[in-house]
Amino acid sequence: MSSPMKLGAVIITMGNRPAELRALLDSVAKQDGDRIEVVVVGNGSAVPEVPPGVRTVELPENLGIPGGRNVGIEAFGPSGADVDALLFLDDDGHLPLTDTAELCRQAFEADPKLGIISFRIADPDTGETQRRHVPRLRAADPMRSSRVTTFLGGANAVRTRVIAEVGPLPGDFFYAHEETDLAWRALDAGWLIDYRADMVLNHPTTAPSRHAVYHRMVARNRVWLARRNLPAPLVPVYLGVWLLLTLLRKPSGPALKAWFGGFREGWSTPCGPRRPMKWRTVWRLTRLGRPPVI
Repeated sequence: MSSPMKLGAVIITMGNRPAELRALLDSVAKQDGDRIEVVVVGNGSAVPEVPPGVRTVELPENLGIPGGRNVGIEAFGPSGADVDALLFLDDDGHLPLTDTAELCRQAFEADPKLGIISFRIADPDTGETQRRHVPRLRAADPMRSSRVTTFLGGANAVRTRVIAEVGPLPGDFFYAHEETDLAWRALDAGWLIDYRADMVLNHPTTAPSRHAVYHRMVARNRVWLARRNLPAPLVPVYLGVWLLLTLLRKPSGPALKAWFGGFREGWSTPCGPRRPMKWRTVWRLTRLGRPPVI
């Protein structure tokens, strides 16, 4: 019999939520099955006290969410090669169930082409899942598991072979859309992504706009995402649809100004290497219910 999949976990922190971080680490330690090795990355900050056996890396500057997670990946060897899959978990969440790691192992072992698993995020007090945390267009029923085209950045598991094959998260994104960039590259390489409602991360209900850089980076990174990954004819279609959706949502004047500033920045600054997805990948995304124009 083959040995169980080796799992690691990457957690980035700004050092400002020590109690929440400890609760998360305790929930990882309580997972059924073999021990999960954990790396906590202080993203431009010191790491609060952690239990024995938890490794830490302290960065002199904040590299953003994808940059910090990439450092955590490399702490497990090149592209995370020391383990078979990595859990990426927000430092203010926790795993309420003890079988999540075992369910991940079972899912990856059952399907060799499954590359990424997106967990369900639930409010710890109400148990509710925000619509934006269901990574598909038909998001009304968060309790329905399905194959999807993207995943949630702070509640997921990624097979390290995916990272080795398609590369890490796009560090220059800093915040927003880095998951979709990795998801599109993984799908283009033939990997699959599942949303699993039975794998839960408890996390307080929040609004993404709480981040001061939200509107600018969402717009800038969406342009970068399209320029990096879409066939040329789809780039203006995708960005035109999102421009229309943004206007229909009627953001405040300052928010709209920041959004347009980011949109211009996305066109005027380097987006990184361009590797447009194959047209058969466009068709795969369409069949999964999310064509890459929205």
